[in-house]
Amino acid sequence: MSLIHVKIDISGIVQGVGFRPFIHKLAMRHGLSGFVKNTTFGVEIELSGIPDAVSDFIRDLKKDSPPLAFIDSINVEVLPFPADFSGFSIIPSSADNDKTALVSPDIAICEDCLAELFDPENRRYRFPFINCTNCGPRFTIIKDVPYDRAETTMSGFSMCELCRDEYSDVENRRYHAQPDCCESCGPALFFCGADGQKIRGDAIKTAKQYLLDHKIIAIKGLGGIHLACLPDRDTALSLRFLKHRDEKPFALMCKDLDTAKKLCIISKDEERLLESPMRPIVLLKKRADSLEHISENGYLGIMLPYTPVHYLIFDGGIIDTLIMTSANIADLPICFKNDDAVRSLAGIADGFLLHDRDIFTRCDDSLVWCFDKKEYPVRRSRGYVPFPVKVSKNVGPILACGAEQKASFALSKGSFVFPSQHIGDLKNAETLKHYEEQILHFEKLFDINPKLIACDLHPDYFSSVYADEKSSELCVPLVKIQHHHAHMASCMADNNLSSPCIGIIWDGAGYGEDGTTWGGEFLVGDLSQFSRMGSIRPIALPGGDLAVKEIYRIGLSLLRDAGISSHDIFDHETRDVIFKMLDSGFNCPRSSSIGRLFDGVCAILSLRETVSYEGQGAIILESIASETDKLYPVSFYAQDGIDIIDFRDMIRGIVSDISHGTENSVISAKFMNTLVESAVHVCASLRKKAGLSDVVLSGGVFQNMYMLKRLIKKLSDIGFSVHHHSRVSTNDEGICLGQVMIANEMGWL
Repeated sequence: MSLIHVKIDISGIVQGVGFRPFIHKLAMRHGLSGFVKNTTFGVEIELSGIPDAVSDFIRDLKKDSPPLAFIDSINVEVLPFPADFSGFSIIPSSADNDKTALVSPDIAICEDCLAELFDPENRRYRFPFINCTNCGPRFTIIKDVPYDRAETTMSGFSMCELCRDEYSDVENRRYHAQPDCCESCGPALFFCGADGQKIRGDAIKTAKQYLLDHKIIAIKGLGGIHLACLPDRDTALSLRFLKHRDEKPFALMCKDLDTAKKLCIISKDEERLLESPMRPIVLLKKRADSLEHISENGYLGIMLPYTPVHYLIFDGGIIDTLIMTSANIADLPICFKNDDAVRSLAGIADGFLLHDRDIFTRCDDSLVWCFDKKEYPVRRSRGYVPFPVKVSKNVGPILACGAEQKASFALSKGSFVFPSQHIGDLKNAETLKHYEEQILHFEKLFDINPKLIACDLHPDYFSSVYADEKSSELCVPLVKIQHHHAHMASCMADNNLSSPCIGIIWDGAGYGEDGTTWGGEFLVGDLSQFSRMGSIRPIALPGGDLAVKEIYRIGLSLLRDAGISSHDIFDHETRDVIFKMLDSGFNCPRSSSIGRLFDGVCAILSLRETVSYEGQGAIILESIASETDKLYPVSFYAQDGIDIIDFRDMIRGIVSDISHGTENSVISAKFMNTLVESAVHVCASLRKKAGLSDVVLSGGVFQNMYMLKRLIKKLSDIGFSVHHHSRVSTNDEGICLGQVMIANEMGWL
């Protein structure tokens, strides 16, 4: 039978995931000769063999590819000339001008490597950097593509003879595993005291003893450095004080699933996420009202070990749970360099468990809910980035600069949008520098030269200022996009929607087209345009931005607006001064923010007078809510063609409940039920006006699981198709995706 010669180009995540070894074995199984190599677009294969064998090869290629691979496209070309191959081989990578290869995220240690880690007969027994083609560092060590050792931070570690033999053996699990190494040729783990000087002896043993002595240590991981300690009250409070993290919850790392189940109620779907190769922090319901020094609300953020170092620390059973929080001072980026960590964490960390494999790209832990049987991202980072979001249409080379809080950016190319990892709030020079560096890194990694830049409409966001400067530097157009329209478009793209729909966009704040602060919006539109069709009654914020922290001011504002001049349960010493400000309108900007409404109700219930982090008031209200279907009265009115939810009757009802001794748990539930019912009412009205039945939900308020579940059910029950996020965050971190999609619709590319 005559032979055929074919060329196969494959794009997707096909580098750093054992794809070439898989191809090699598959070709040998089917008796084919040829070669495979990495390129800057993915993987290129040339094959020679009988036609049936080639067809079977392509079938099995699609069916049996490695678990961490993602095939986006396969292009097969039959070549007109014969080939004279001698067997099948992996040949050196080629670098073309156009880079379209995708890069794998960092992946947790696999079961095979974990078994070897604790096998005394294995030559990598207790080796802290054990990895193979199915696990280990990827994104955080890659400098450029194609993915070869020379383009990673492993380039300085030359393989020993044994590792080289494994790397060259097609039957070995480490065949062409770029970070492959062992005790003889790989990175070294070491422990330093508080002064940064190395301490002799077993680094893991020393670290464990420090932890057992209730000390705080810094542990270098895949994408950065953690601060770790035992979760007892005194040690945790000491860490809070030293890190300036007054009340924001800490994440916990549990040694295994059984340990996590002692702390939280965990569903099968949550188990799957906890044990997935991505190993995110999963927000889980507490079993008891305990560990308030870890989390003041009803949830704990828990992750399982994902590096060999983590497993070695937990080995022996003495330690089963650790606080594991980003090693940084509040609002600064996570530390990822050894010297910087020793310097910046002086006075916080009592010791440092470090190693000499450099991290090229810092990347925080991802944080997710499990909702509707899949991830519902709060922070999309390690394990997920730089995996792209594939959208339903081709998009041009666009840079979307995101917002300011929970900042991220996105670059686009073809059918892919590449959202960045979590950057943090753009409040200082250090975070802005990190943001700018990562934009340049992504542009290089994915070979994207932006021809259009998008940013938030707010003129004072650092991201907007950066976008303006970059557009001038590159001489490309800049488009400014309204914050809530970007949220809406983000959820549409997350669900591959393009037709007009209703968007319920509830968050803390966004710059409105009328120059005021929006945040409780009902939009009607698509990716190209929108109309603001509904909102809530604006709330006066006495003191402006000060009211966002001192939320008692918002509570007093809500009372005054509802005609309640005295309220013994909430009789703040500055009440009369605040009331005078409200009556005169002096320094009292108005906002339609649902987030501020939550803050005000939290204050009225005397749960908090001030907050120490964004969304704290809303989190507290959700955590105390009981199960009830009761509601408060609300009314609606139209203003300039916009349906307005008037919550003043609700505020009066809340005060009445307080005076009658109703539990805060019931009041909180009634408050949130009323918001849900109000949203359903407005959507029903908009359906009559616009004839639309698709609803997208976006904005930070929809991190509230109590409201999210109820709103989806209520809307679905009356015939709406309701769409929520699953690939990017519902909070401001996700709006860069929406900015890309809106900018692309403008036809400037």
